Amino acid sequence: QVQLVESGGGLVQAGGSLRLSCAASGRTFSSYAMGWFRQAPGKEREFVAAISWGGSRTTYADSVKGRFTISRDNAKNTVYLQMNSLKPEDTAVYYCAADRRYSQGEYDYWGQGTQVTVSS
Repeated sequence: QVQLVESGGGLVQAGGSLRLSCAASGRTFSSYAMGWFRQAPGKEREFVAAISWGGSRTTYADSVKGRFTISRDNAKNTVYLQMNSLKPEDTAVYYCAADRRYSQGEYDYWGQGTQVTVSS
């Protein structure tokens, strides 16, 4: 069982930056691949980024490639999402997720989400 708690969301102007954090409980954090997803009002949840167990492999959605960076610190049981050059279309609730498999799809464990609002 893994419990995930996101933080770091907020209101930012277009072109600004935010860093999201996701703290995980449990002793086996390094056994899980981690992902970030987002859901905007009226839209389906979409994949944003994923990182492998040790952090050597990352995958990004085309819409955030070059602007967002996913990273993890296994000693702190935390995964991060550094978001730069934010756009109004990045406004969404952002969720972190954990799964033993590395994927852009289904994850077993989810956080409660943190709101990111980008003003134009």
